[in-house]
Amino acid sequence: MGTGRSALLLDQFDRARELARVRLTGLGDDEYLWEPVPGCWSVRRRAEATTPGAYGPGDWVLDKGAPDIPAGEYAEVVRQAAAGMSVAKIAADWSVGTGRVEEILARSGPPEPDLAPVTTIAWRLGHLHSCLAGRWEWTFGDRRCPPRLLVDFTPYAATALERFWATADRWRAGLAAVTDAQLDTVGLSQYPSGSDPDDPFVDVVWETNVELVHHLAEIALLRDLWRARFGDA
Repeated sequence: MGTGRSALLLDQFDRARELARVRLTGLGDDEYLWEPVPGCWSVRRRAEATTPGAYGPGDWVLDKGAPDIPAGEYAEVVRQAAAGMSVAKIAADWSVGTGRVEEILARSGPPEPDLAPVTTIAWRLGHLHSCLAGRWEWTFGDRRCPPRLLVDFTPYAATALERFWATADRWRAGLAAVTDAQLDTVGLSQYPSGSDPDDPFVDVVWETNVELVHHLAEIALLRDLWRARFGDA
């Protein structure tokens, strides 16, 4: 392992991927789609989806709610505003009104609890797949296809994993060719769902790694809960 920024970020990505491959071994369809509580977000047939922002190009879509800024991103909104980003630009990045951004900037006191819904393994894996596919397309690809149309979601665990790892490997190959100067390039990623066009690429890579570790850890916990409840059934 090298000690430069690129080498460290790649090693972090590889380590997360290695751990996840072990933890995802043997994932079956029932476990993949298991909803541990009522009201979960998941992968659903288009006709059965009830969330207002559910998306995907095919017969199966990924649940998504109305646009908002989750509590976990409040600190990032404050940082962006302090760095000079306009309220209008922050609002556009999150597809919310400027009033919502101003409300967050005016807050004081401890952070609010994040009331995001519980999500299935299918949802978490689909969300990660969509994120990696979108970032690859808008960094190394043609920068044309809307992120909402890049991933054909599936109710089958083996198919989802095969597609996810292929996309993860493609993203990793793109990162391996990035130069140190490109890491400092603002807007190297033009991924439209967020602040990528305004950020140095090193921040984008770091944030993508955080997202990968965050959701893969949640998937691992759901697998533990499934095993504790259902055993080998």
